[in-house]
Parts: sequence; C-alpha cells; structure tokens
Amino acid sequence: MSKPKGKYAWTVKVGEKGQIVIPKEARDIFDINPGDTLIILGDEKQGIAIPPKNAFTKLVTTIFDGTPQRESEE
Repeated sequence: MSKPKGKYAWTVKVGEKGQIVIPKEARDIFDINPGDTLIILGDEKQGIAIPPKNAFTKLVTTIFDGTPQRESEE
C-alpha cells in the first residue's frame, strides 16, 4: 500500500515530563525550527493536531482584522 503524496505519519514517545520530540524529517518538511512556537489543538473525539505555523496567524488576523490573510501575504 503506497501512501498518498504529501501525507506523512510518525510515531513519537512521550517523556516523563510530557514532552515529545518532533522527528527531524517532520521538522524539515514543515520548517519547524528551534525556538518556534507551535499551537496544539485538541478534540476529545478526534485527538490532537499541530497545524502549520501560518494557520494560527491567519486565524488571529481574521479574528482581529475581520479579513482573512491572502496566501501571498504570508
């Protein structure tokens, strides 16, 4: 079974302090760098998600400005 293009899955272990390490391949693909702040969303039925960095910026811009940010403004 081949995986769909652009779709990924990794496994991580939770440490004693509740920390996880994002795999290097994922950090490279999604441009996650040391010091970056990520948002973690949770749904009791669907689980946890870490959306792309720009998703939170777009959401905040929409909420405060009332207008969505265009792709070219990222």
